[in-house]
Amino acid sequence: MISQSTSRASEEQRRLHRGSAGPAAEPQHKLETQLQLHTRCAQHAQPHVTVRACVTRRGSLGHVSDLHGRETTSLPGFENLTTGYNKYLRPYFGGEPVQIAMSLDIASISSISESDMDYTATIYLRQRWTDPRLVFDGNKSFTLDARLVELLWVPDTYIVESKRSFLHDVTMGNRLIRLFSNGTILYALRITTTVACNMDLSKYPMDTQTCRLQLESWGYDENDVTFTWLRGNDSVHGMEKLRLSQYTVERYCTLVSKSQQETGSYPRLILQFELRRNVLYFILETYVPSTLLVMLSWVSFWITLDSVPARTCIGVTTVLSMTTLMIGSRSSLSKTNCFIKAIDVYLGICFSFIFGALVEYAVAHYSSSQKCAAEAPQEGPANELTKEMEEVNITNILNSSITSYKRKISFTSIEISSDNVNCSGLTTKTHEKIKCVLRNKMHRIMGYFTIQNPSNVDHYSKLLFPLFFMLVNVFYWAYYLYF
Repeated sequence: MISQSTSRASEEQRRLHRGSAGPAAEPQHKLETQLQLHTRCAQHAQPHVTVRACVTRRGSLGHVSDLHGRETTSLPGFENLTTGYNKYLRPYFGGEPVQIAMSLDIASISSISESDMDYTATIYLRQRWTDPRLVFDGNKSFTLDARLVELLWVPDTYIVESKRSFLHDVTMGNRLIRLFSNGTILYALRITTTVACNMDLSKYPMDTQTCRLQLESWGYDENDVTFTWLRGNDSVHGMEKLRLSQYTVERYCTLVSKSQQETGSYPRLILQFELRRNVLYFILETYVPSTLLVMLSWVSFWITLDSVPARTCIGVTTVLSMTTLMIGSRSSLSKTNCFIKAIDVYLGICFSFIFGALVEYAVAHYSSSQKCAAEAPQEGPANELTKEMEEVNITNILNSSITSYKRKISFTSIEISSDNVNCSGLTTKTHEKIKCVLRNKMHRIMGYFTIQNPSNVDHYSKLLFPLFFMLVNVFYWAYYLYF
């Protein structure tokens, strides 16, 4: 019994000893664990900055959820760098302007609208600047979560003349923040924007359009920030690889400019590129059909003048077909009909030649009918006209004789009475004869303009219509392609 009680007492003493030593031993165990973690970080990472990041990672991540609520000004994991950092003040605040270097990657140009005069492009915009408040030791860089951009100062860059723009956010916001040891920050964005482009469509579809993509600072003037291209023309990539449906990129260049506003002078970067339209589609779609319609209208020159239904059908059909082709070519550019385009000029020329072929048949047919009417016997009216002319001559001779007789003979006893000569009857008849003479002269004048051989009209048209059409085409294509 004594031995059992002794053993129980010893067990209680051990239990009491463990209970009293447990709470004191736990902090010591945690301290040893932190020292081991400290040693591992010191062996595998950069001193100073990275060590503190490893030691304080647990504490900093625990406060990420309430960063916005407490208006903190330090980056999680980089409290030693950003303590007292104010994102509302630019780098070098009150001193020299911040130099922002930019580069662009043109991912695609999805659509170019002539009616709305704009284009839609997807670009990768990269901005680089130096913030001395974020300098740390070493030569490494850190890629941060894009959501931390709200804790840093970033430029207020915007796209000039942008109609619609949005930032891609699938599966996360397409943004990149990279921090370098010398304080340089790389900020990259993926943007799709629709930008206005003033187009001159007077040479459509043989036109070349010059469009611009302009980047400008919204609030900071040139005393606060300056914009530069990172590597000049080499700062823009992807233009050579673009494949567009109607256009080919001819050339592009980068420019540095300033925008003078009422509130100050703001830095601006310009990407200017030229787009040449591919005319082959329009040649096959519009130019070839209209030319064939003109040639079809010439077929009527080889049909006799007596075939009225055949020649009329060809003329009317070609005119209506050409009208439909003109309406279809203008329907695709309904909002730009104020321009007189090159394609409208060509279609107008073709319509004129087709309509001219129809008028040519009308003239030839009319001349043929007039000739047939003129060949009919007209002996009776011809003899009557000859007699009338003789009577007019006799009356004129008689009037002149009476006048001279009155002047030369001065006998008072002899009185020439007007009753002897019916002057009133002669005067009325004289007016009628004069009208007949004038009518005859008008017929002679019109005879000079009358086509004596109507078949020659078709003969000359076979040669003149194709010749003039070829000359007009030479001048047309030379002007719109080389001037």
